[in-house]
Formats: sequence, structure tokens, C-alpha cells
Amino acid sequence: MTEPTTGARDAAGTPGTFAPRPGAAPLPRMIAAQAALETRLLLRHGEQLLLTVIIPALLLVLFSAVDIVDTGAGRRVDFLTPGVLALAVLSTAFTGQAISTGFERRYGVLKRLGASPLPRRGLLAGKTCAVLVIEALQVALLTTLAFALGWSPQGDPFSVLLLLLAGTAAFSGLGLLMAGTLRAEATLAAANLAFVLLLIGGGVVVPLERFPDGVRAVLELLPVAALSDGLRAVLQDGAGLPWGDLGVLAVWAVLGLGAAARFFRWE
Repeated sequence: MTEPTTGARDAAGTPGTFAPRPGAAPLPRMIAAQAALETRLLLRHGEQLLLTVIIPALLLVLFSAVDIVDTGAGRRVDFLTPGVLALAVLSTAFTGQAISTGFERRYGVLKRLGASPLPRRGLLAGKTCAVLVIEALQVALLTTLAFALGWSPQGDPFSVLLLLLAGTAAFSGLGLLMAGTLRAEATLAAANLAFVLLLIGGGVVVPLERFPDGVRAVLELLPVAALSDGLRAVLQDGAGLPWGDLGVLAVWAVLGLGAAARFFRWE
């Protein structure tokens, strides 16, 4: 078979070249395609939806309706909603992403992606974008449920958005670091254990004031505690942007994403 030359003409008689021009797509287009694929996979995964949607919603309804934990002055739903929003970010960006990515490594999915033109940073960016889409759905559902329970938020929506984005970056980096360095079974166990421990000790449903001072000082440095307290300061107390909590999240985001980009293994 002879290959067409640059002097060949098409059916209309227009000269041109018919030779293929192989090459990678622009990085933004590759990231967008990977993000769309990751989003579809997350939405089809029943266990992930249980972790990211059902559990936070049940916790919000249960702890708002039943006086299980002393949340201090004010209505329980006003205290719980910011913490549950932080839990939703934790479940999606950290726990769910760590487990799914860990098993993608085990089954060889990431190995095949590693042979494609998609760079490591493109894979990490695509997964983070997919997480943001899922989180937007979570926030819409949980806030609707909170309003039905009588929630009355305060503060600036821009501050809330900034905190959620910083929290997503922090948890996403930590989840991808875990998934890219540990075995899938170890990731499954560690991610679920971290979810339970952070649910109890991260200021989500139990105020950090209930812990001893020394323990509280350590817990306040955790990303879920910083996100919970920051969202609570804005949404419950009507405060401005909590720079201290945002700074904690930024440090975790830089460390987590930087370590994930450096040490993430495709197989």
C-alpha cells in the first residue's frame, strides 16, 4: 500500500496532506477527559455513594433530631451542618478517592494510564476535578436537607467556598499519597480507620472543647478539624474568613499534593 503524499488532492481537488500527525492532546483537554471519566465512575459506584452521601446525611438527621452529643448553646443543626459538610469533603476527597485509586493501582488501570501521554500531574488533577463535581452535589444535597431541618446559616459564601476548596486540596493530596504508596488492602484499612477516627476526633459531631487541652491542641492541627472549625466560624458565628484554619488547610494541601506528585507510583 502506498502512502499519500503531500501533493495528493482530495475529492474537491484541494491539495493537502493526508498523512496522520500523531501526538498528545493539550494537557487541559487530557485533564478534562480524565475528570469526566472519573466522575462517571464515582457516580456508578454504589459503595462510594453510601460513604459520600448516605452516611453524612444520616449523621446530620440523627444528631440533629436526637440529643446524643452536647453541642453547646444554639440549635444542634447549626453546629452539625458545618461539621457534616467537612465530613462530606473528607469522605469524597480522602477516603473514597484513596480506596478507588488504590484498587486501580492493584488491577493495573494506573499502569495502563502511565503508558499513555497523560502525565502524573494530569492524573492527579483529573481525579481532583472529579472530586469537586461530586462535592458540589454533596453540598447541594446536604444544605437542602439542613434547611429542611431548620438550619439558618450566617457569613460569607465566598469564605465557605474558599475553605471547601482548600479542604478538598488537602484531603485529595493525602488520599492520593496513600493510594499511590501503599498496597490496596492497606489503603482500604487505613482510609476507613482514618475516616472513623476523624469523625470522632475531628470536631465533626463532637466539639473539640470536650477534649483535654493537650489533646485538643493536637486535634486542631488536623485538616478535618480546621475545615470543621472554619466552616462553623463562618456559617454558625457569622465570622469573616478564618485565616488560621485556612492556613492549616493550605499547609496540608501543599504537603499532601507535593508528596503525592513526588512519590505516587503507577503500579
